[in-house]
Amino acid sequence: MAQGTVQVTHTGTSRWRRRTGEYPSLAAALEAAGDGDVLTVSPGTYRENLVVMRAVTLRGPEGAPGAARIAPVDGVPLTVRASALVLDLHIEGQDAAAPALLVEDGAPELTDVRVRTRSAAGIEVRGGARPTLRRCTVDNAGGVGIAVLDGGGGVFEDCEVVAAGQSGVAVRGGGHPRLERCRVHHTSGAGLSVTGEHSGLEAVGCEVYEVKGAGVQITARATAHLTDCQVHRTTTDGVTLDTDAVLTLADCHIHDIPENAVDLRSRSVLTLTRSTVREFGRNGLSVWDPGTRVDANQCEIHDSTGDYPAVWVSDGATAVLESCRVHDVPDALFVLDRGSRVDVIDSDLTQVRNTAVSVSDGATAQLDDVRIREAATGAWFRDHGSGGVLANCTVDGTQTGVIVTKGADPAVERCTVTSPAEAGFYVSAGARGSFQRCTVVGSGGYGFHVIDGCRTTLKRCRTERCARGGYEFAEDGPLVEDCTSDESASTRAPAPAPAVQTATQSVGLLGAVPGPRGTERAPDAAAVPPARTSKDVLGELDALVGLESVKREVRALTDMIEVGRRRQEAGLKAASVRRHLVFTGSPGTGKTTVARLYGEILASLGVLERGHLVEVSRVDLVGEHIGSTAIRTQEAFDKARGGVLFIDEAYALSPEDSGRDFGREAIDTLVKLMEDHREAVVVIVAGYTEEMNRFLSVNPGVASRFSRTITFSDYDADELLRIVEQQAEEHEYTLGAGTAEALLKYFAALPKGPGFGNGRTARQTFEAMVERHAGRVAQLAAPSTDDLTLLYPEDLPELP
Repeated sequence: MAQGTVQVTHTGTSRWRRRTGEYPSLAAALEAAGDGDVLTVSPGTYRENLVVMRAVTLRGPEGAPGAARIAPVDGVPLTVRASALVLDLHIEGQDAAAPALLVEDGAPELTDVRVRTRSAAGIEVRGGARPTLRRCTVDNAGGVGIAVLDGGGGVFEDCEVVAAGQSGVAVRGGGHPRLERCRVHHTSGAGLSVTGEHSGLEAVGCEVYEVKGAGVQITARATAHLTDCQVHRTTTDGVTLDTDAVLTLADCHIHDIPENAVDLRSRSVLTLTRSTVREFGRNGLSVWDPGTRVDANQCEIHDSTGDYPAVWVSDGATAVLESCRVHDVPDALFVLDRGSRVDVIDSDLTQVRNTAVSVSDGATAQLDDVRIREAATGAWFRDHGSGGVLANCTVDGTQTGVIVTKGADPAVERCTVTSPAEAGFYVSAGARGSFQRCTVVGSGGYGFHVIDGCRTTLKRCRTERCARGGYEFAEDGPLVEDCTSDESASTRAPAPAPAVQTATQSVGLLGAVPGPRGTERAPDAAAVPPARTSKDVLGELDALVGLESVKREVRALTDMIEVGRRRQEAGLKAASVRRHLVFTGSPGTGKTTVARLYGEILASLGVLERGHLVEVSRVDLVGEHIGSTAIRTQEAFDKARGGVLFIDEAYALSPEDSGRDFGREAIDTLVKLMEDHREAVVVIVAGYTEEMNRFLSVNPGVASRFSRTITFSDYDADELLRIVEQQAEEHEYTLGAGTAEALLKYFAALPKGPGFGNGRTARQTFEAMVERHAGRVAQLAAPSTDDLTLLYPEDLPELP
């Protein structure tokens, strides 16, 4: 398009300036025009760098948007330094070091200006300029859409950044624009970026979407206030604040975010009012570092698309949620690290797949009048130094209402837990905590379940209709005062005496509180049988059928430990011997028996305190929801203190298609416990050879904790026969003529598939023979002693 002419209409009264005229260039027209003149630009392309120095009106042809193009080969196409009016122009720039439209002074008004460029900035406002832009659009694949710098300001109404190679709107150096009903989308950087002290931005009714960076980014002491705005479909976080940034969001909506919906760090402050956060891939609110703070009032956070807590507060940060709703999320609120704090007031946490409130690593949470419904765990205070207050809260429809573990010490007051599937309140692993005027109704397990001798305080608590009992104290420890229970649905009779005797306890009211379960208490020292010597135990090991290689391995370990002990007694260095073992082999090859004897050997050598065996499998360690697995694993480990923890079919903790299987949590907990208490417990993992090899290969942290692998070979037919002979002798039976030979043929013919039971098969075969023998002898009127004791080939069961 060729360059057109410019019509200048003179509106002043000065005699020395022409009233009207046509000029061949924009530069000539601007030179001739004075304040108030109107310059009408004919259709065409103007390869000029224009500077507007007077309060003129510069407009393109009406009814032909884009017909007048200002497009020089380099430099700034249009610079405005006066309170001019600019309308209906199309501006194109090509200079990567310069903006396409630069406003440097005055209060110009720009309407329906279209900027299509590959410049450093599409529109740049700087200095004392305070422009008003209406219905302007920017398409700048080379840089920033709109830049407001160095104290610049102005109002942008109904404007749109349709594309930007960097940020859509960038404010820095004390800039402070106001955006009204603007749209920013398809940017390669942040949608809105505000940085630097004294820099600020106000946005009302705006929309930011389809951006490859954060939707809104406020940093380095900058401030921003967004009202009735939407941020959605970003590639990273929705809103980020860093380094003393301050942001207020009122009536805003943040959604469809793949990462954190809002992320704050380094003393930043966020205030949210009547805003919603939904459909986020990581955290809805992610709050980090001392001095960082979020205040949310009447907000809603819901429908997470990922596996992360909706609200995450850590490293000394603070969050306050008042009259808020958090729902349809994996976890509602995680607060962790010393100095971190969360206050939740008059809020609802519902439909939480895992834990509604988790407090760990010394953090604090204060919940007042909070309603928690349909969660796996209502609130979990996890470890030493973690605490806070739960007051006037209700927890309904959870697996467990409140969990307190590992030294945590919260105060729970006037709270009600209804219909928990497992327990109302569960306290273990050295936790403390105080519970006053709390109620549990309709528990599928216990109302209050306190184990491990926890010094928990219960005052004026009440339980009703708890399936397993109102109170369960596995060991002495809780301090109980004026607590009651109807026990109407208890599965067992209450103990005749109170569970705990304290100076302030009301015995009459505690008469209905069940005492500790004897099965969960550690045996008294007097009840433990006298320890045998290692020689005696090794003798029993030698008497086992087969297992020659196993016996050699155990003897080698025993010799190492014994010699190490004697070297220490002689003042010499002793070689470190890792006592944890891996047993591989088929079922029924004696793994459990050898594990029991191994524990007894270590006890006889003074390596273990008791040497008892605690046998568990996946079902004993893995819970149904996040967190319960760690508790179960800790409990199993504690039961094995001073002895051997034997994990059968350990490979089941790490299935090949594990996904989010909680077995991994059991493994991680176990590895840490083995490291922290390496002298207290010996761990033996066992299972099929091939599966155990896979288990150790995919879990190097586990493999490194074990000293050696001992393989239990399948018994051959002769060894199976010897087991049957031992069983017969023990039960006062005798193998008749030809029975031994028949048994050899029988065992040789048995299919040796994965279900082959080895020693168990021999015992089952003997039991089947006894049953068939009984059926045969029962028909005799007066059987002799031989009839009653002899087993014959016809007593053998049929081959499967």
